[in-house]
Amino acid sequence: MKKPTEIIAGQTVSAARGVPDLDAARHWCDARRIEDIECIVPDQAGVARGKLMPTEKFFDGKPMTLPASIFTQTITGNFAPEEEAFPEGQTDGDLVFMPDYSTLATVPWASDPTAQVIHDAFHRDGRPFDLSPRRVLQRIVSLYDQAGLTPVVAPELEFYLVKPNVDPDYPLEPPVGRSGRTERARQLYSISAVNEFEELFDDVYEFAEAQGLQIDTLAHEEGTAQMEINLRHGDPIELADQVFMFKRTIREAALRHDMHATFMAKPIAHEPGSAMHIHHSVIDSKSGRNIFSKDDGKASEAFLWYIGGLQTYLPSVLCMLAPYVNSYRRFARGTAAPTNLHWAYDNRTVGLRVPLSDADARRVENRVPSSDANPYLALAASLACGYLGLQRKIEPEKPIEGANRDPAHTLPRSILDAVHLMEETPEIADLFGSVFVHTYRGIKETEFETFMNVISPWEREYLLLNV
Repeated sequence: MKKPTEIIAGQTVSAARGVPDLDAARHWCDARRIEDIECIVPDQAGVARGKLMPTEKFFDGKPMTLPASIFTQTITGNFAPEEEAFPEGQTDGDLVFMPDYSTLATVPWASDPTAQVIHDAFHRDGRPFDLSPRRVLQRIVSLYDQAGLTPVVAPELEFYLVKPNVDPDYPLEPPVGRSGRTERARQLYSISAVNEFEELFDDVYEFAEAQGLQIDTLAHEEGTAQMEINLRHGDPIELADQVFMFKRTIREAALRHDMHATFMAKPIAHEPGSAMHIHHSVIDSKSGRNIFSKDDGKASEAFLWYIGGLQTYLPSVLCMLAPYVNSYRRFARGTAAPTNLHWAYDNRTVGLRVPLSDADARRVENRVPSSDANPYLALAASLACGYLGLQRKIEPEKPIEGANRDPAHTLPRSILDAVHLMEETPEIADLFGSVFVHTYRGIKETEFETFMNVISPWEREYLLLNV
């Protein structure tokens, strides 16, 4: 995102996350004649919860309150059982939400002048609420800070454009482009295929600029009407905020053009899934040096330890990288999605890729996360694995040569397997806290139960008359 001095021209907003400058924010809203403010809270699914307030009420000095259960809600709108959601004596009381004014931005698709600002959750005594996904990421980043390190990330976000779909029983179809036709063949990196939706992407860029969001590149991916937007590298919390806001932005732009944008991991059978690849590097906070490279430019021990941590612990956090039943349809053999965690240099057939770069930009790309993941939890999970690798000095396996032809499927095969593995891995449970791990498992088990109430076409096709 833009730095605070760029968001609020001529004013100062504290660069410290969660420490607002109220006067500067008020001036910013006055200058833009803002009438309403969307007070936004990312929930466990990455859905924007919160309240819409008139600007004068927003600045009346009273903080927003919401029930703690917004962080125990499932993607279906149900809630995890209370004994799962609030262990250790907690209850569904009201939380206090404080705005982080470094996230203040306009809502460019709103009909009236409207602003949006992301909020952090606190207990009434001022303690941060540990079930908040944004807080989860802040805690993991603070571990790096305590070690004198600064993590740097760059997400790549894939998604599909589809025709409006109002009946979930019918498969999704690609939308009609400006030529009046739909894609019928895959158009990887095709410029003309992107230009089919030129007016939509003009809106995306316009909306992004209005919000201070920084797009690096836009490309057509392998799937039919599948696109990818790359974000510039930076601070993990700021980049999670950007991914969170980008998803809203792309959906809104698509609606303007009678389309849907979907971040489902596997929205269309026989088409590639959608990923959220995450590039990682780590900077020494004092020297500003990339710790992944030695003085002579060669890969450092820390670089190998980081990869070792990813290889060791990514299976235990997969439930945050692939959070839904549908997510596991993406991990299919013979596709670009990884099924194991080999690593290699400049090789897209592995789960952990090291792109070609100079020493200062040495990084590792985690190709496991799905695009349906909550960006706060996905970044926290991936960073936690690398952190454990650094702390425990975990040696990785040797990099593979050539295409990864190992048929082994070493990642959990379902969301239930994944959440149980998270809970059974002490190092991960300690980093994320028992309350979060317990509650997250309850949410995912509740979602799975609703999934089990649905009879699929596969079952009707192969079981109806044959068993």
